[in-house]
Amino acid sequence: MRTPYDNELQTRLMRYAAIDSQSDETSTSQPSTACQLEMSRLLVRELEEMGAQDVELTEYGVVLATVPATAKGPVIGLCAHVDTAPQYNATGVKPRLIKGYNGGDISFPDAPDLRLGPDISAHLSACVGHDLITASGTTLLGGDDKAGVAIIMTAARQLLENPDIPHGKIRLAFTPDEEIGRGVDSRLPADFACDFAYTFDGSKPGEVEHETFSADRGIVTVQGVSIHPGWAKDKLVNAMHLGAKIIDTLPQATMTPETTSGAEGFIHATDISGDAARVHIGFILRDFEREGLAQKGEILRSVCDAIALTEPRARITCEITPQYRNMRYWLEKDMTPVHLAHEAVRDVGLEPVSVPIRGGTDGSRLTEMGLPCPNIFTGMQEIHGPLEWISVQDMGKATEVALRLMQRAATQEDKDD
Repeated sequence: MRTPYDNELQTRLMRYAAIDSQSDETSTSQPSTACQLEMSRLLVRELEEMGAQDVELTEYGVVLATVPATAKGPVIGLCAHVDTAPQYNATGVKPRLIKGYNGGDISFPDAPDLRLGPDISAHLSACVGHDLITASGTTLLGGDDKAGVAIIMTAARQLLENPDIPHGKIRLAFTPDEEIGRGVDSRLPADFACDFAYTFDGSKPGEVEHETFSADRGIVTVQGVSIHPGWAKDKLVNAMHLGAKIIDTLPQATMTPETTSGAEGFIHATDISGDAARVHIGFILRDFEREGLAQKGEILRSVCDAIALTEPRARITCEITPQYRNMRYWLEKDMTPVHLAHEAVRDVGLEPVSVPIRGGTDGSRLTEMGLPCPNIFTGMQEIHGPLEWISVQDMGKATEVALRLMQRAATQEDKDD
């Protein structure tokens, strides 16, 4: 159950999680928030101290580094993101360790009414006896994806301190702004400079994912007619009322995140701002296939058009922009990185599981841009909310997978020779 890396992983994750590094979709800077750079600069210092080479913080906010080769093999990249999700409070995170989880309910010191148990998060049943890390109840933990950062940093230190372990050249990348779909700058694939890569940004032990959602972002703007409410008769056009009609007219019973699962996509209203004069509504559109994604865009546009017809004095616009595409479209042409990960998972005593991710990773964009990049588990659970937790031992298994990946790739190179 326990691994040699548990203490380091626990220490790293709790240190990293306490740093506020939340991204901000409304920002136009790169990275979107200055606080992410605090985390990035810490990683630069730690990488330099452990003896990594080519350590740099790029002008677009990505930390890059190299673990030198000890054997022949492909150049493999390991990637995780430093930002945490903007959907929930991530300021003042107080990570806490629950040693030897007993299988019962978990309470939270800063939120007495909050409860976590196996009936809420089923994977807890498989973690009896594990050491768990949660936050205190008023913030998310940030294991998405600081668990991935901790795993990669721990694996890198292990390889740097044990040059007898055979592996090819390894490139490390720690990105900002993944949670808002802006983690992969156009310069990153060339600067990463590897043959293929892996994000460590998945959930349950054994997961190796090569299929993600395809994703678009929708921004609906409603411009009403503003006038003093005392003189509003037959003149006022309330943008908030029209915005509410747009949301209410969308197919909520069959096409929202809370009503879909498996291979079903959705249209999700993520944020709304404004006033009676002008309203902005943000949407994310998700589907596993390009055709389904395009259909959801047409549904959103048609609803906006229909509501606009009910009030010709208003102006309603709907702008849809691409975010990322299903990595399967490219990875299925050469599944070598996926098969290598499956073998590494089996090496550590787990059975590989490959199911489509109802989300995306930086690997989605990297793969689309020509750098194959499947996703590997970290152990993170109940992410983006106050119930987020992770097993230190699950993180240990992910670290073992990372190390086996590097060794297997070098061994495969020898066989090919």
